[in-house]
Amino acid sequence: QVQLVESGGGSVQAGGSLRLSCAASGRTLSTYVMGWFRQAPGKEREFVATINRSGASTDYADSVKGRFTISRDNPKNTAYLQMNSLTPEDTAVYYCAATFLGLPRGTSAYKYWGQGTQVTVSS
Repeated sequence: QVQLVESGGGSVQAGGSLRLSCAASGRTLSTYVMGWFRQAPGKEREFVATINRSGASTDYADSVKGRFTISRDNPKNTAYLQMNSLTPEDTAVYYCAATFLGLPRGTSAYKYWGQGTQVTVSS
């Protein structure tokens, strides 16, 4: 199985940018479809973005489309989430997750999860 560790979270002012990383170990990243999710206090975990094994296909939640970019570097066993034009509504714990098939948006479709990294956007 794969272990996932997120990094790159922090505090930023509205309009700023952050790049999250998700480092995989245990198995090669190219085995998995990767996804990013987020969970704000008092809210359910929600889909942010997903990318297929090769990186050729992606899907985004409407709320982040045009601002966030998901990517992956399979030789480095790392997936990324570039976040631009951040707003306070983007404040949440961000999780990366791995699965085997498709480009799913549901949390139940993902088998492996990281521990999360906090992103805080101030106005």
